[in-house]
Amino acid sequence: MKELIEWIAVSLVDHPDQVTVTERKTEERVVYELSVAKEDLGKVIGRQGRIAKAIRTVVNVAHGKEKRRVWVEIK
Repeated sequence: MKELIEWIAVSLVDHPDQVTVTERKTEERVVYELSVAKEDLGKVIGRQGRIAKAIRTVVNVAHGKEKRRVWVEIK
């Protein structure tokens, strides 16, 4: 899953070397923290959050039917 988020983010930004994805697991959810360069933040979020919402949708679909929920935070 980390690789999927990283691949999507790298394809969107101008500074792909500054893209990092970290994973935190709890009993209820898995949280992926996506960090990008300050200049690329708007490209990852998109107008009115459309790209961020699309990334979250793709990750949820790829996650499947596991019991834990998935959340993507953009930092």
